[in-house]
Parts: sequence; structure tokens; C-alpha cells
Amino acid sequence: MGMIEVLLGFLFGGGRNVVRETVEVFRENTESSHQRSAAYRAAALGQFASEFAVERKGVFDRFMDGLNRVPRPALAFGTLGLFVAAMVDPVWFAERMQGIALVPEPLWWLLGAIVSFYFGARYQVKSQDFQRSIAGTVWRAADVTRNIAALRDLDAGGGSFADNPALQEWSETDER
Repeated sequence: MGMIEVLLGFLFGGGRNVVRETVEVFRENTESSHQRSAAYRAAALGQFASEFAVERKGVFDRFMDGLNRVPRPALAFGTLGLFVAAMVDPVWFAERMQGIALVPEPLWWLLGAIVSFYFGARYQVKSQDFQRSIAGTVWRAADVTRNIAALRDLDAGGGSFADNPALQEWSETDER
């Protein structure tokens, strides 16, 4: 039994596993891979959460946001309503369209400009909010990079107690 014990001690003793270490040269450790993958997904979800965090708005701002959401559905449902009205009562619909035919062309241009500016301005505001959120994300990228480097340093065993006197003292008392 001495020879088997020496062989097994060589392969698995001393806190090492020579077989596992040799296999990991040719095949990735699945458990470590899953741990890295989980950490990566958690970091990505954390980043998404920070990008889409909602800022607190006042009552007036929320009211105006709600009011700004009314015109598009109103235009869409109004247009569908016109189609329904044309099918239900064609004479009533034709009378209304005759009235619209009397609207002067400059007034149509004015209506087009108002609608274009409304939706264009709303698009611009939303675009600027989006750009602002991207700028905030880019601004936080340096912090994220430093945090990832610190985590990798700790994971690689490079974390030292030199920066923290309390941990250094605890480490020394633990070794005694």
C-alpha cells in the first residue's frame, strides 16, 4: 500500500491536483467558466440597470410627459374614427370633408408646420435625453474599468493587506 499511497499523494496531495491541472491545460474548467460567465452576466445586467435608471420627476413633469403622449394616439384613433364614420354614415362624412375642402392652403401649411415642429421638438428632446444618458454611461466607464481591474486583482490572489492596517493586523494574528 505504500506505493499506491505515495503515487496518490503525488497526484492529489499537497493541496494540488496534478491530473486536474494537466487536464485544464487542454480543456477549460467548466465550473470556473460558469462562474466567469455568471459574473459577466451580472456585470452586464448591472450596467443595463444603471443606464435605464429612472430619475425622479416632479408632478408637473409627469403631467406634461403624460400630456405629450396624447397627440399621437389621438391622431391615430381619430384617423381610424374617420374611416369608421365614412362607412357608417357616408353622407355625414362627405359633408364634413366638403367643409375641410374649404380650408385655405396656407392654413394647411401652418397645420403641417405645427405638427412637424411638435413631433420634431419631441424627437429632439428625447434624442438629447438619450445622448445625456450615454454621456453619463461613458463618464462612469473609467470607474467600472477600475473596479473590474480591482476585482480581477483580488480574484488572481493579488489582493494585499498592505493598504489596510486593520486587515494586515488581523492577518498577522490569524497566522499565529
